[in-house]
Amino acid sequence: MSQISAADVMKLRDMTGMQMMKCKEALVKANGDMQKAIEIIRMGNKDAVVKSAGRETAEGRIAAYIDPAAQVGALVEVRCESAPVAKNDLFVQLATDLAKQVALKDAKTPDELMAQPFVGDPKRTVAERIAELVGLMRENVKVARMQRLTGRLGSYIHHDGTVGVLVQVEGDKADPQMLRDVSMHVAAKSPLAARREDVAADKVAKETEIAKAQLDADPKNKSKPPQILEKILEGKLKTWFADNVLVEQPFVKDDTKTVGQLLGGAGLKMGRFVRYKVGEIAPQ
Repeated sequence: MSQISAADVMKLRDMTGMQMMKCKEALVKANGDMQKAIEIIRMGNKDAVVKSAGRETAEGRIAAYIDPAAQVGALVEVRCESAPVAKNDLFVQLATDLAKQVALKDAKTPDELMAQPFVGDPKRTVAERIAELVGLMRENVKVARMQRLTGRLGSYIHHDGTVGVLVQVEGDKADPQMLRDVSMHVAAKSPLAARREDVAADKVAKETEIAKAQLDADPKNKSKPPQILEKILEGKLKTWFADNVLVEQPFVKDDTKTVGQLLGGAGLKMGRFVRYKVGEIAPQ
């Protein structure tokens, strides 16, 4: 058996990201052959993925990536098993790498994403990139959902990574800080839709029904003429839209104007947004 040097162990660690002890074990098994040692580590990572695959992933992180030049961006939710792993720098970097992958390579599903060559190292697939982290952390890791947008984009990720937003606007140019502020507003206020026309018709009908029932239940409205009741109904619905539609919400950093007025003053029009919160059953 050839002598395993500390330099070889360090080189393998740099190449794979695995712990020093595991790198030394792999080199010993490979009789010092670096490529065989890499394959041994990769097989070990695959075994770890299989063993952890059925375990619940209740923790995780939201990550965003935007390429301003190409005007593409993505938001992803990556899940793991425990809060300490979700906060680990290696997991944070993985989530960011996956957001970049979705933005630049436009995978439509998590399965399609897994099979793609990894943008940071095309010799590996995305699945192999994730398997490396699973081998290190010994936890199940999976991409829960992802969304890619094109155009003028802004993003915001909450400091703990549990909430993230990607917004898209229309216009000739956009201040990145303003788009970040709008994204932060979406994270804080969780609007139902970007614009009034984006609200589902059945949802508007339901809210109208509720407002009418409230009017009918108030004895003071019995003697009021229909046109007055109609105005009151319109006011209730306007209030509901202001609470739930992004462009009609008072802006969190200056409630003297709405988000729509903020954007309009900069020559911008709201397009759409994506808001993810770790653990949600479905995207909003």
